[in-house]
Amino acid sequence: MTRRVPVAGERPYEVSIGAGVQAELALVLAGTPKVAIVHAPPLAAAAGAAVETLQSAGVAAEAVVVPDGEAAKTAEVAAGLWEEFGRLGMTRSDAVVGLGGGAVTDLAGFVAATWTRGVRFVTVPTSVLGMVDAALGGKTGINTGSGKNLVGAFHPPAAVLADTDLLAGLPEEEFRSGMAEVVKCGFIADGEILRLLDADPTGRREIEELIERAVRVKADAVGEDLYDTGRREFLNYGHTLGHAIERLEDFGWRHGEAVAVGLVFAAELAGQAGLLAPAEVARHRELVAAMGLPTRYAGDWGRLQQVMRVDKKARGASLRFVVLDGLGHPTILTDPDQAWLDAAWAAVAA
Repeated sequence: MTRRVPVAGERPYEVSIGAGVQAELALVLAGTPKVAIVHAPPLAAAAGAAVETLQSAGVAAEAVVVPDGEAAKTAEVAAGLWEEFGRLGMTRSDAVVGLGGGAVTDLAGFVAATWTRGVRFVTVPTSVLGMVDAALGGKTGINTGSGKNLVGAFHPPAAVLADTDLLAGLPEEEFRSGMAEVVKCGFIADGEILRLLDADPTGRREIEELIERAVRVKADAVGEDLYDTGRREFLNYGHTLGHAIERLEDFGWRHGEAVAVGLVFAAELAGQAGLLAPAEVARHRELVAAMGLPTRYAGDWGRLQQVMRVDKKARGASLRFVVLDGLGHPTILTDPDQAWLDAAWAAVAA
């Protein structure tokens, strides 16, 4: 059964979830003159299959390989793609497909947003992280030496094809990493996600329902707030510290692993502020740990605070955190007391 989640907004689209939905690529891009399929080396076979699918529908498609993981999200790689698009003679009538994990779809979306000031873009996420987070919502971007996703554009996809068959070869640690974004959605909006993960912390037993529920949480937020000026900011729960950890580790930590520590930190911070009950703080740590994700990090607290202040969610000199005022009730905590920050850090410092 294919599950479909509509995403509202100025340019509405649909997220299709289920086994074999990659075959819909030919329907989504029917009549497109040229398509570039951006992928990482491990997905050459899947990219080749996508090329065949499109070519059989009369679309001139070509696979373009980029580095794997966060190494793809650089200005140099983006510039290489622009040169490749020029070689292919791509115009505004053409399209880009991002096939891969969150890093590849972030990059592919960014180059699609900037080539001829915007061409159509379709994501075929191949990881849990991509399916529930990076591949939808319209945020695209690359990293710089100063931080993660500081250069980017808002460019919603024309469609998202979350083919769960593509998860079969996903390494266990990558699957777990993606589940951090799923449990985040449970904490901020959907208690049923928490119930399902309490019953099976791996998430594998009900993975399609978990993906659908997480997608609905994100779709509700981005449909109302594409440009991240209000409700959408709540999707950044756990990400302020998480992004700083990624930066300090030179992206050697997986995104979900860093966010997992960020979730526990944010819960501890809310507890210090008197917003979250001790039992709810403890539930964060216990569930994240049961999922096999880290709850502690050994790092330089001073440097982490410096990096957090240049995070794209910061506002001027203010340090902002998404926290919970009770499970399912996110809010913003601006410039929290330093003693609260230090106590929350002490709770996650390895």
